[in-house]
Amino acid sequence: MDGLTSFTPLPAKTHFKPPPPLLHLHSFPTNSPQTPNKYHYNKKEKQYKFPPIRENKPTFKESDAFPSSLPLHARNPTAIYRNLKRLAEENKLNDALSILKYLDSKGVPVNPTTFSSLIAACVRSKSLTFGRMIHTYIRINGLEKNEFLCTKLVNMYTSCGSVEDANKVFDEMPSSSVYPWNALLRGNVVHGKRQYGEVLHTFSKMRELGIELNVYSFSCLMKSFAGASAVGQGLKAHALLVKNGLLESSILQTCLIDVYFKCGKIKLARRMFEEIVERDIVVWGTMIAGFAHNRLQREAIEYVRWMCLEGLDPNSVILTTILPVIGEVGARELGREVHAYVFKTKSYSKQLFIQSALIDMYCKCGDLVSGRKVFYGSMERNAVSWTALMAGYASNGRLEQALRSIVWMQQEGFKPDIVTFATVLPVCAKLKALRQGKEIHSFVLKNGFLPYISVVTSLMMMYSKCGVLEYSSRLFQGMEKKNVIAWTAMIDSHVESGHPEEALNVFRSMQLSKHRPDSVAIARMLSVCGKLRVLKLGKEIHGQVLKKDLASIPFVSSEIVKMYGVCGANDEAKLFFDAIPVKGVMTWTSLIEAYGYNYRFEEAMSVFKAMRSGGFSPNHHTFKALLCICERAGFADEACHIFKLMTRIYDVKPSEDHYSSIIGLLNRVGRIEEAQRYAQLRSSMS
Repeated sequence: MDGLTSFTPLPAKTHFKPPPPLLHLHSFPTNSPQTPNKYHYNKKEKQYKFPPIRENKPTFKESDAFPSSLPLHARNPTAIYRNLKRLAEENKLNDALSILKYLDSKGVPVNPTTFSSLIAACVRSKSLTFGRMIHTYIRINGLEKNEFLCTKLVNMYTSCGSVEDANKVFDEMPSSSVYPWNALLRGNVVHGKRQYGEVLHTFSKMRELGIELNVYSFSCLMKSFAGASAVGQGLKAHALLVKNGLLESSILQTCLIDVYFKCGKIKLARRMFEEIVERDIVVWGTMIAGFAHNRLQREAIEYVRWMCLEGLDPNSVILTTILPVIGEVGARELGREVHAYVFKTKSYSKQLFIQSALIDMYCKCGDLVSGRKVFYGSMERNAVSWTALMAGYASNGRLEQALRSIVWMQQEGFKPDIVTFATVLPVCAKLKALRQGKEIHSFVLKNGFLPYISVVTSLMMMYSKCGVLEYSSRLFQGMEKKNVIAWTAMIDSHVESGHPEEALNVFRSMQLSKHRPDSVAIARMLSVCGKLRVLKLGKEIHGQVLKKDLASIPFVSSEIVKMYGVCGANDEAKLFFDAIPVKGVMTWTSLIEAYGYNYRFEEAMSVFKAMRSGGFSPNHHTFKALLCICERAGFADEACHIFKLMTRIYDVKPSEDHYSSIIGLLNRVGRIEEAQRYAQLRSSMS
């Protein structure tokens, strides 16, 4: 008020406008009846006087219950219900609860449809706290026995992760309708992850009680079997569908195809597809996704072409499935055709996840320029598109740019997510960029990403590759909930740091814990056994593979063959190889390497001939192993022949290792001119 004393009184006829600071200091509401409209000037004190402000005690008013966005006159129940539904659609649960509180104080009931909209908002936002509060208001309104709402509540609790609350609501329900049972089934599917026991128990109980099963009941059951790769249970479900006459449902046909693909039964999935008369876009999409899941890229592309010939255009789901497949096979021209289709259908070209898939596809095909054009040509960007570009930089050897991208994306206002960290931390490991890795670690810690297993394991591998194994061990020991992935990362950390003996100790500790090694952990340990020449432990792990029925997994069987070969037990390697029912390129390559380790070069070349005659196409790993064997054995003619096969017949692009082997061999045997030709060829290709 000191500033007011310097003001001189204005002439009587002049209209006085109070200075803005007065309003700011006293904070009068704009429409308040307390706002002074008459100012009295005191000549003695030489200052303006305000009329006294009457202070009222705070009371609950309608304006407290209704947000400012709602009209105050909306006291008609129908209008209030509409407003509640609108708030639910906008996920404004705080405002909706304020209205519910007001309605409760006035004794105005709320109908089930409005509560259903609010429950759906809780499901979308995964808000268990708000869900429980809305459940309380449902009880207040006497609707706790309403079957429709109880079904919604069961679904809400399971979606928010509270299976106990879902079971409690379900047990209190008087009705024996199929709908709440289906909600419970869905919750068990979502939270059962790779376990189908609870789903099967609930489904069996439904049959015992005579609940009339519908399409949704069976679809939930088969989704759980697909997630757990339970092919035996899937076949039983197939038989039950035939028995109940439900096999004509396109939803269940699609579910069966998905089950067979997830269980690796490609022929059964194809047979099921061929039996479907009217194939919609969802069935085609399931087939394409199934082939992609089983790394059958050529088949996935063929089915897309077949679908287009049938007159169906790919939708956004199929596009995001097929673009990574095109990137994996390096079919850049086909990718450009898909890009042209996306550009033609303008609605798809604006979708960020399709733009990210295009960036990923071009980068995997080695066309970083086109990938960058898609990225910088898009009107909008998000963390996913930035991560796709970052992965593209990393896969094309632009590691520094990949590392800088995490700074650039934050400058644009995008916060890195879990996938971003899993992408950039291996870049730090390759560059041995310990300082940047520590900065990312501090960011992860500050922003609450550390409980995520994928982030912790990426940090562990980064520290081990940067030579700071102690930090990896600290991260591992500090984990509250370890799983198989974390144990495997710790094993890998010791292997990367050159301490295979410690890796064995970690594996033994893992076996004593509640976690059992999976196929990846077992493959890592087989590699460690080979490096340490520990044949006895290798045989023990082989026994675990047979016990757990993991021998059919290609990378596990190939590691067993390789382990026996490195340990000098070629007969055991050949014996196991012959016992593998379905052989692949990896297992053939492992047998070639096994013979090479023991200087049985002629037999290795014979295995390669048998591999080709069996219809298997060697990859760049196979040719690398063969050229190394030729280099060690001095087989110059065979090496030249293999190099020609690689480039001309199998269209495999030679790597630096391939060139180094053949050039070194030719120089050693005195064929200098040929070696120089290969050196010139390497220079022209780089």
